[in-house]
Amino acid sequence: MKQTILFLCMALLLICSSAYLSSFVLANNGETRIVNAEKLYLREGPGLSYTILDTLEKNERLTVLDADGDWLYVETDGKKGWVASWLTQKEQKEDVQKYAIVQVDYLNIRLEPSLDSPILGQLFTGDQVAVQNEQNDWIQIQHQQISGWVSSDFVTINETKNDETNREQSEPSESTEIKNTNQFTIAVDAVIVRKKPSLKSKQLGVAKKGEQFEVINRNHQWIQIDFHGKKGWVYNFYGTFGISENNDDEKELNKITIIYNGTNIRKEPSTASNVLLNAQAGEQFVRIGTEGDWFKIQLPDETVGYVASWVVSANEKTPKQKEKKVERKKGTLNGVTIVLDPGHGGNDQGTAGLRNTIEKEITLKTAELLKTKLQQAGANVILTRESDVYVGLYKRVALAHQHGADAFISIHYDASEDRTISGFTTYYYHDYQHSLAQYVHDGVANQLSLRDRGVQKGNYLVLRENKQKAVLLELGYLSNPSEEKVINAEKFREQATMGIYEGILNYFDDQLE
Repeated sequence: MKQTILFLCMALLLICSSAYLSSFVLANNGETRIVNAEKLYLREGPGLSYTILDTLEKNERLTVLDADGDWLYVETDGKKGWVASWLTQKEQKEDVQKYAIVQVDYLNIRLEPSLDSPILGQLFTGDQVAVQNEQNDWIQIQHQQISGWVSSDFVTINETKNDETNREQSEPSESTEIKNTNQFTIAVDAVIVRKKPSLKSKQLGVAKKGEQFEVINRNHQWIQIDFHGKKGWVYNFYGTFGISENNDDEKELNKITIIYNGTNIRKEPSTASNVLLNAQAGEQFVRIGTEGDWFKIQLPDETVGYVASWVVSANEKTPKQKEKKVERKKGTLNGVTIVLDPGHGGNDQGTAGLRNTIEKEITLKTAELLKTKLQQAGANVILTRESDVYVGLYKRVALAHQHGADAFISIHYDASEDRTISGFTTYYYHDYQHSLAQYVHDGVANQLSLRDRGVQKGNYLVLRENKQKAVLLELGYLSNPSEEKVINAEKFREQATMGIYEGILNYFDDQLE
């Protein structure tokens, strides 16, 4: 009996020892982290009450030896101690530098990742900023001399590969040097010059707006310059190439910046035209003309294409001012700005019918048909998406605000677990949206033979957060097999869009009385 008990005790001891050693090995994996605070205290133990052994500086590299809850036991420069894990971040060992392209005007830069945090500054449509860190729905960015946080809902993040990692980097080889040196002129108030092409590299100084520097080398989005006798690196977003001349501003105004990934560049100024190529957020093109709501641009192969004005930034640092209202007569929509919002898109397909009708596809077809009718009446029409791409709900609302829309129409198709439910519904949220909703609903009711489910208050983000007059239409149930068949007919879309058009027209006609 004693032998059995002794055997069990030894087995238990071995299991515990194994578990302990295993956990220690997992903690002692040599992971490298970076100090992500201006100052970080190295402490004697895992807690704020322990004695401070040393003060670490931002961007110092730490080797993790062990962990205890939210505290890490680290080594740096021969010193060992405990640090708060939330003030560090993993070292990015990938050959990638992230940058963000802003999609709205007046995007607040905040001190902390919270809407309650103080505002440090603002960004505008088309601004490109370096990404330092990501946390939930927030992105830490570097803008000029400001390091702060912005909401990820209003930016597109892209990556560019660097030839060197965030570790200690060697100087670029002579073979990569530019044969014909030129000038780089700083175009922002101030920009940090760094020793290496990395946001974690040592700061050499600050370059001011208008200063010109000789370009020594290029590394993707980074430019190496002769900074007062020292070799330093800056992002190319923060300046222009070539010697500054009087017409530099005019040249810059002729550039447009893509603000959405997968933006279609088309052969003609129409959403029905052939797509020549897909552009990514951050790409720039020279604008050589304007045709209605489209920019005529020069492509890399010296040919021309067209891009919709509402998916680019035209290098304007202030929001587009609403054009002066033109004289409008009854039966026309001259001077009226309408934002059409085809629901869903990209990886968000919406609902689907038994006949494989996909909501995101049919909402876009409906919106394009409605756009044609509204434009023929003289309206300025903007689509929140013109292809199968995902656009966040906040971005859709931001487009309405940015363009000062007189009406925002969100188009959807409904679904229910009960396949017998049918009909169309019009939703509003704020009282100032109710009148438009009623007019549009009446117009649709005059055209469709589906069951009329009335005008209802709906707590939808595109209505609730919208300062403009906005409505959301559910134009029938794809979950109802009979109604899905009707909805798929071109005749139905013609009738539905005619009803929406007539409702909008009647609404604005009555504003003239």
